[in-house]
Amino acid sequence: MDSLPRTTLLRGTAAVVLVALLVACAGLTLAYEPPQLGAGTIKDPADGTTVVAVQGFHFQGEGSQKKPARLLRVNETGGITELANGTDTGTSWFYDVDPLENGNLLVTSTVPGDTLAYELNPETDERVWEQEFDAEDTHDVAMLNEHELLVANMRNTNDEGVANDRLFVYNLTTDEVVWEWYFKDHYPESMDGGMNEDWSHVNDVDQIEEGRFLVSPRNFDQAIVVNRSTKEIEMRLGEDGNHSILNEQHNPDYLESEDGTPTILVADSDNDRVVEFERDCGDADPGLHAGTPPEECHWDEVWELGENQFNWPRDADRLPNGNTLVTDSLNHRVVEVTPEGEVVWEARTPWGPYDAERVKYGPESNGPTMRDQGVNGSFQLQDADANNATAGTGSTGTEGTSFPEWIQRTTTGWPGEAVFDEVAETWEGVSQWVKPVWMAPWGFVALVGALALSVGWLLAELVYNRQRVYRRVTSLRSARTE
Repeated sequence: MDSLPRTTLLRGTAAVVLVALLVACAGLTLAYEPPQLGAGTIKDPADGTTVVAVQGFHFQGEGSQKKPARLLRVNETGGITELANGTDTGTSWFYDVDPLENGNLLVTSTVPGDTLAYELNPETDERVWEQEFDAEDTHDVAMLNEHELLVANMRNTNDEGVANDRLFVYNLTTDEVVWEWYFKDHYPESMDGGMNEDWSHVNDVDQIEEGRFLVSPRNFDQAIVVNRSTKEIEMRLGEDGNHSILNEQHNPDYLESEDGTPTILVADSDNDRVVEFERDCGDADPGLHAGTPPEECHWDEVWELGENQFNWPRDADRLPNGNTLVTDSLNHRVVEVTPEGEVVWEARTPWGPYDAERVKYGPESNGPTMRDQGVNGSFQLQDADANNATAGTGSTGTEGTSFPEWIQRTTTGWPGEAVFDEVAETWEGVSQWVKPVWMAPWGFVALVGALALSVGWLLAELVYNRQRVYRRVTSLRSARTE
């Protein structure tokens, strides 16, 4: 019996693979439970109300009604009330939200092409004041006092390609910028591969005491302390490209141990963990006012939580009870976790929560360091949902491994590894927008694979049959001219 022609075998193989991908897409999606607003694990009621800023997803300024940006208020047992919805207010994204002493909220958001900061009364839904900045994308605005706002101004690139990313203080009373600090004055142009439209991606700035600001230039893999008066960088945790320390972190918080040792708690986003470091300056006093140059000190990792269990965490706050409130962004939830990793409270908050604050304690961290709690080491989450696709993640697939993670793990050590990493990061960002809410993440991967195979098959058939196609087109043209 003659063997089948090679073209027939190739077509048959392609057809089998195509059907298998479509069946996999359907099967995974039928078993998928999309993330929904509501309570998750509640072992202990929270100590007060939690407010959550949900970034949502949009594409080129157009929001998704099924994945909206919104502000949420979560009660002690996980009940959720919506304070604001970006679809209704014209907001593209919500970012940082800070509880104020008067019970109101300082909200940082973006509207198409501009940054909008405002004080929101959550009881009346009224804005006490609002301030719009000509800034494409700002993740954090902090209130220094009743007159001044501290702004992290990212993506501030001029027409000549110079990155003017900066911090600035804006006076609400006089309606003017009264202080500025530019990253280009303190970092070489070669940092993070060279200036670009999103050079520093400075995503957080907080005043840790009068005249000292904790700053997070995400793309530089660092958290730094800037002195307002001298404009010097007084502390530096991390270094560009050294991902064993930090990898594109978000929202670092400053703490001090009882002996005055500076401590930084940070959501180490691209390392999928939360981590705490202590500053060590050898025999010198390591305190905030020591004046020891950053290069003469190092930072010791004291505590690590949930490595490769969290999915792009972007906020971590130490609570007075010693637990940590974590915004687990691409698992679409906020969790309160004990120092040893037990999840005691969980609120599911799709899509893409950015910041969460326990309202009664104000913004940022206000609890003890891990050293003061006698805790040291690396801990895994004791959480049934930590590696479970049904936890509502927009990226996680079977056995808790997302497609971008699979790409990165598979291609480790390959030639062109950086290219594969870029593909993984691009997929992580773009897929969140284009994937339907109801479709399983790995089902979406299968569907894209099926579409890619179909397009490739069509192109291959056109090339293989190019002479026949050409004759057919020529014949049709001839018939039209007769």
